[in-house]
Amino acid sequence: MQNTERSLHHLEKIVAIVALAAVFALSLGFAQAAELDKGTKKAEQVFLRSAVVLVQDATSGETLLAKNQGAVLPIASITKLMTAIVILDAGLNLEQRIAISDEDYDHLKGTRSRLRPGTVLTRDELLLLALMSSENRAAASLARTYPGGTGAFVAAMNAKARALGMSDTRFVDPSGLSSANVATARDLARLVAAAHQYPLIRQYSTRESATVRAFGRPLGYRNTNGLVRSVNWDIDLSKTGYISEAGRCLVMRVHLASREVTVVLLDSWGKLSRVGDANRIKKWLEAHAAKGQRG
Repeated sequence: MQNTERSLHHLEKIVAIVALAAVFALSLGFAQAAELDKGTKKAEQVFLRSAVVLVQDATSGETLLAKNQGAVLPIASITKLMTAIVILDAGLNLEQRIAISDEDYDHLKGTRSRLRPGTVLTRDELLLLALMSSENRAAASLARTYPGGTGAFVAAMNAKARALGMSDTRFVDPSGLSSANVATARDLARLVAAAHQYPLIRQYSTRESATVRAFGRPLGYRNTNGLVRSVNWDIDLSKTGYISEAGRCLVMRVHLASREVTVVLLDSWGKLSRVGDANRIKKWLEAHAAKGQRG
């Protein structure tokens, strides 16, 4: 009898521990928000699957939604926004033709690319593919052909980050394939604001699709962010990212609920979670806007 009671007591303890663990895990999915309709700062929670979340009013800088915004994490191909900024700041000839080289191979992750060595594209086309379809060899070739080469390019990326006040950011490569490319959500909001000032980055990062010619044949590419093809979204700037160490990442500058909003999502669970979180953020903002209009 005593053994049975001890077993039941032990089982109850296990159940309690599992329940507490589940509650703790669930709580990690909530982002803190501020009430928007009356301008108060009342705490509120919104369930999102990304490990890091930051939603800001792009005009005022007001934080609307946040979770772990100060965590320093790998940022994957969000890196390519800085790559584009450095290229455009350098004033290089965008019509210059550049040949893809063996040096542009991804020897770190072994990712594939349809840009074979010997493919010749303009710097403008490489910039488009890097921003729109996150083409890693395109980004590598842009850095390799920068004055001084890739080393000088990465140094320029870090110098620009410091100039923008991105104090927790570090770059070691132009594509984001290295997990040593890190930043916080706060820093990435600064990067999005800076990138938004370049019309070409806005245009290329939100283009739905494009075709380039390689070895006389057309190569078609699509935007890695499917939301740019949705009639329900008005996106000014977009960049996705993924490596295993970073999870699924997404940054955007969007029109939502009569606001200009910056959205940063890092380390989302699963392939569709970052899009799901973006849609949940959209729904939440629109609901609060409607509530505010009703008074």
